[in-house]
Amino acid sequence: MSESTFPKPTPPSHRGVRLAGLIALVVVIVVVIIGIATRVVESKNLKTWTNEQTVPTVNVATPEKNGAGSPLELPGRIEAYTQAPMYARVAGYLKSWKVDIGGRVKAGQLLAEIDTPDLDQQLLQAKADLASAQANEALASTTAKRWQAMLSSDSVAKQEVDEKTGDFTAKRALANAAKANVDRIEATKAYARIVAPFDGVVTARNTDVGALINAGSTGGGQPLFVVSDVSKLRVYVQVPQTFVPSIPAGATAQLTVPEYPGRTFDARVDASSQAVNASSGSTLIQLSVDNADGKLMPGSFTNVRFKLDANAAGLRVPASALIFNASGLHLATVDSDNKVTFKTVTILHDYGKTVEIGSGLAADDRVIDSPPDGLVNGDQVKISEPQAKSKPDDKA
Repeated sequence: MSESTFPKPTPPSHRGVRLAGLIALVVVIVVVIIGIATRVVESKNLKTWTNEQTVPTVNVATPEKNGAGSPLELPGRIEAYTQAPMYARVAGYLKSWKVDIGGRVKAGQLLAEIDTPDLDQQLLQAKADLASAQANEALASTTAKRWQAMLSSDSVAKQEVDEKTGDFTAKRALANAAKANVDRIEATKAYARIVAPFDGVVTARNTDVGALINAGSTGGGQPLFVVSDVSKLRVYVQVPQTFVPSIPAGATAQLTVPEYPGRTFDARVDASSQAVNASSGSTLIQLSVDNADGKLMPGSFTNVRFKLDANAAGLRVPASALIFNASGLHLATVDSDNKVTFKTVTILHDYGKTVEIGSGLAADDRVIDSPPDGLVNGDQVKISEPQAKSKPDDKA
């Protein structure tokens, strides 16, 4: 086959090449424009997000008005209304005891007897001394009378009569002293019988038969017995200084104890120590509670619930919203333009997690809870939303 039989290729048209190049250029321009637009939008979003982050985001709380009354619960200590530690007045050995712990006694009832051999010997000697002194007194009396009779007949000198009379007077004084000594020892011997001072319950017995008994309460020794009147009890509570004016004498309170869950006991405020403990900032309050049924026990702990009068002007806010500085106590509030305003306030009561504000705060104020450091009046803030915005993507 000859070369003339093959068809020759047609050369590309210049117009088609230009069209293809134009299309490619348009595509590139569109891609570039889209990329630039995307970058601009993302940059704008990032700038917006960054600006938002420079404005502090805060949590706000609305002040709560007081209700009919605010309860105040504090731990207390229950004590017997009257309690008498019984110590021995004489030394010896315990001969016997008649009542054990928990036993109810009447005033004057025998609790124990002490064997006092040393005191018994002292009493015998004192009685012997008394007998000797009385004998000497009788002899001196007889002698003085005889000499008085002889003086009337001028048989003796008056000086001698005066001497005999003086000797009788001295012997009589010695006899009286001996009698007083016997009475003293007998009175001391009476303390060998330990008796209950009043109606009550034996709440402690710290001795037993045969135990050596020392006289007196010196040396830090334990009492032989403790008798307590538990028909009525005293309750002692340390009340913070802030609440003391709200708990006057005659105020009522309710007691609860762990051994009787769900049951309350009515108590009444009797007195206050009228002094603040410098270390705790509290005042000791004394209450009384009837215990005729014997359910409450002295020495136990109780929860005391006071019902405080409501303050009409009082508003409650979280304690974490308070700001303490050199100029006093403040709260940071947010106005309608989301700008910060600091308000000076006073506290009526401190309830722990919340505080009652007495002045300086309005019911419609928005209070910043846990305000960040560095806030000043006029700062712009952002109120936190239920869900925070996520950070926009930072694409290269």
